[in-house]
Amino acid sequence: MRVRALSILLLLLSLFSLPAHAAEPIKVGLVVSASGPAAFLGEPEKNTAVMLVDAINAKGGVLGRPIELVIYDDETDVNKCVLAVDKLLKKDKVVAVVGPTTSGNTLAVMPKFEPAKVPLISMSAAEKITSPVNPWVFKVAPSDRHAVERILQDAQAKGMKKIAIITVSDGFGQAGREVLLQLLPQKGFELVADEVFGPKDTDMTAQLTAIKDKAPDAIICWGTNPGPAVVARNRQQLGIAIPLYMSHGVASKKFIELSGDAAEGIYLPAGRLAVAAQIADTHPQKQVLTTYIADYEAQYKMPVSSFGGYAYDGLMLIVEAIKMGNSAEPQAIRDNLEKISGFVGTGGIFTMTAEDHNGLTADAFEMVRIEQGDWKIVQ
Repeated sequence: MRVRALSILLLLLSLFSLPAHAAEPIKVGLVVSASGPAAFLGEPEKNTAVMLVDAINAKGGVLGRPIELVIYDDETDVNKCVLAVDKLLKKDKVVAVVGPTTSGNTLAVMPKFEPAKVPLISMSAAEKITSPVNPWVFKVAPSDRHAVERILQDAQAKGMKKIAIITVSDGFGQAGREVLLQLLPQKGFELVADEVFGPKDTDMTAQLTAIKDKAPDAIICWGTNPGPAVVARNRQQLGIAIPLYMSHGVASKKFIELSGDAAEGIYLPAGRLAVAAQIADTHPQKQVLTTYIADYEAQYKMPVSSFGGYAYDGLMLIVEAIKMGNSAEPQAIRDNLEKISGFVGTGGIFTMTAEDHNGLTADAFEMVRIEQGDWKIVQ
């Protein structure tokens, strides 16, 4: 009897002495294009998420529970993205999902989240992701509309009137094109050319020649690499001196690398992460940006990109929502995401509401110009 009593006592002591990390983990899903054509976006997103979760868990996790990050690489393939999301929702039973990387993949999977009652925070920019509002879908990348507004503000200030556009025929490009077609006439511009290229096209000489013949005051290119870099190089090869604006979809050093000296003088709206050293020390984002940059570059020995910042913001918004509601249940996370106000992230200062699941404005962008292989804020 004494032996049995002693065994029970030892069992109880062992249970009470279990380490804190034995608490049930909070399972969060991450779907990224870590390989395939959009790997230059997805790789920094994956890196950032892993680094951030390790840092959070090293400090005790959230509500005393570690975060378990369940990662799938969709390889920039929409079908593989659908399969990955199905696994996260049905097999892995995650409480929230960050991703996917691309707008097309996000648009394909977002209808799955309302029936599953699990919140999604997309890292993609297409306005259709959050307009109209899906109660269970949020996003951290600034909207196409905000980027277009920022470009057109700059073009108006320069006295430009006639605009040509060249857009990629994928989800991101089509979404941007729709906003351009809507806002250009509203802002008093004349659209003189509307050209399109495919995601895998390697020469845009024909489209740029047609644009040159229309003699616009500026060209706006909407897409993600490698297409926009081809546009930049072909423009230089054709000797076209017409000012060229790019979308925020190329706000990474990869674009400058792919474009070479053809990138010189190109304008684009970019998040402050790209120009953190140039913003005032008093700016609310300064500390978040400098800390993230220092941590990322120390761990991965490579520059940060705005896209990695989207993973940072998506995960930190989930953590904030969990803390606000003192709950890691999907419904509570969703409800509290809508209550986040003045949250300082890498991409801007987020204020979500039931009517706004992005929480950013055009003020999230700085207009930058590429000079000597780097970004410079346009004053």
